[in-house]
Amino acid sequence: MFPTAALVSLCFLAVTYGQQIGTQVAEVHPPLPIESCSAGGSCTTLNTAVVLDSNWRWLHSTKDTTNCYTGNTWIQSLANAQQDATLCPDPTTCATNCALDGADYASTYGITTTGNSLKLDFVTGSNVGSRVYLMASTNEYQMFKLVNQEFTFTVDMSNLGCGINGALYLSEMDADGGMARFPATNKAGAQYGVGYCDSQCPQDIKFINGLANIEGWAPDSNDANTGTGNMGTCCNEMDIWEANKYGSAYTPHPCSVVGQTSCTGDQCGATAASRDSSLCDHDGCDFNSWRMGNQTFFGPGLTVDTSQPVTVVTQFVSSDGTSTGTLSAINRLYVQNNKVIDNSFTNLAGVSPAVNGITDDFCAEQKSFTGDDNYFATLGGLKTMGESLTRGMVLALSIWDDYAAGMYWLDSDYPLNASTTAPGVSRGPCSTTSGNPPTVESQQGSNSVTYSNIKFGPIGSTFSSTGTQPGNPTGSSSSPVTSPTSPPTGGQTVAEYGQCGGMGYTGATVCASPFTCNVVNPYYSQCL
Repeated sequence: MFPTAALVSLCFLAVTYGQQIGTQVAEVHPPLPIESCSAGGSCTTLNTAVVLDSNWRWLHSTKDTTNCYTGNTWIQSLANAQQDATLCPDPTTCATNCALDGADYASTYGITTTGNSLKLDFVTGSNVGSRVYLMASTNEYQMFKLVNQEFTFTVDMSNLGCGINGALYLSEMDADGGMARFPATNKAGAQYGVGYCDSQCPQDIKFINGLANIEGWAPDSNDANTGTGNMGTCCNEMDIWEANKYGSAYTPHPCSVVGQTSCTGDQCGATAASRDSSLCDHDGCDFNSWRMGNQTFFGPGLTVDTSQPVTVVTQFVSSDGTSTGTLSAINRLYVQNNKVIDNSFTNLAGVSPAVNGITDDFCAEQKSFTGDDNYFATLGGLKTMGESLTRGMVLALSIWDDYAAGMYWLDSDYPLNASTTAPGVSRGPCSTTSGNPPTVESQQGSNSVTYSNIKFGPIGSTFSSTGTQPGNPTGSSSSPVTSPTSPPTGGQTVAEYGQCGGMGYTGATVCASPFTCNVVNPYYSQCL
């Protein structure tokens, strides 16, 4: 996620937050089954569900319904005779005295599931946005270990406009939400959506490491429902999908720490001066088709037509083709109308040869071209990201707007004070006034995003097609893509790792020297 303060601006308009377990509202996790696939395409359904993040929940006294947090202020600083200021005099006492309660998912938060589909409404009553996690059981998150695997889902973003982000991503949270590490004060755990962390080291999280984030709490001057404390919560993050119908990006964000880790001060990277010396890479290494030079690939009526659902495939390729190898590439494919669409190729003078996936070399060239510091490499790049994916990460699905930067980093020009012709500044077609949150919330409140048909398994196991998308440099199908491909040279030959044959394939069939066309399966042949 991006930028540093963007996570702060997730609009928590559903009153209050917590750590113990309340009894006022029953907690029932909406079911959202996913599929685990094996080589050959055979898939097994997992009876998973979703849980609402704790930051959206009602937080009140364990004894009654007295709020522990009101508006954007902890109860300790409220001069209100109806409130009990002794509830939260310090972090530990507050965590002991305050309880997280259950959620009315549909009525309060606009979160609904049907079959294998999850719909997140943007505005529901006074609530804006939401974030949920996938659960393996009542008390544990589903953990994803994806090196040499692929992750596939279908998304409908046709009702998601400028300034809003429908995000699907992985964070290295504890499977139990931190209950085992902080047993004295964290009684709610994963069952109540506790334990969040990401690469922005967000300081707006109300409870971190089992303690209330009271110390140094400063209410946000723009958002009446959130603020920041002294503590932040950091971990490796893999943004598989951040998008609306006008812009999208996928981005690995490595960190120097293992698992959920609290931070304070410059460790959190909240200032420009500390951003590239903090525990995590806030910027990450993003692949945004528009930003990488192709402005006709992604959007309504374009190659990837966002006016209709699209299946998104992300492949985490290892160096040796095993789950214990080093992560060497993160590739992207799309499937729409039964056609596989290769990711767009870079079209930048500073990135040569053109590629359509993320490698360490791509990240180094991209950072050099845009003039950004390559903190991604400093923190270990794809190797670090792969180590996190080997240990296991939690799936988060969200919809949000951005009080810090208007989502311009995703779908418009960013930074706003930079020349629009400077390398990497133009990121999408939306205007630089389109992301103003009060306007977005009042005019686009009926926006929503729908995720469905989530699958994971060995590369090539989670999707299929009958042909390839016309007009792309190379085609693809349900088979391994071992490295980001390069477009055929001169329109006659296919570069290393490109597709050169298979059922339904209509592109070039001659490989560039010294490579030869090798049959991988009936649907896919590759230059090796």
